[in-house]
Amino acid sequence: MTHAMTPSPESMAYLNEAKTMPTVAIIAVEFAVCVSKWATRRRTRRALKQLTVWQLDDVGLTPRQARNEAVKVFWRA
Repeated sequence: MTHAMTPSPESMAYLNEAKTMPTVAIIAVEFAVCVSKWATRRRTRRALKQLTVWQLDDVGLTPRQARNEAVKVFWRA
């Protein structure tokens, strides 16, 4: 089970109002976005392996396309 934290409205308001952000904060945000994308790719590719042929047909993928996507490593788009 994963636990995702969502930023508080106060935090988001502060970031939206800030004219500039320190370089370290920018790097931290970019890193967090990257890790979130990787986690999503890993989770969805693992789920893709579990789909049946008719489920794949529903989403418009052939078994071969699904297999090719599912075997990609999480850092590859």
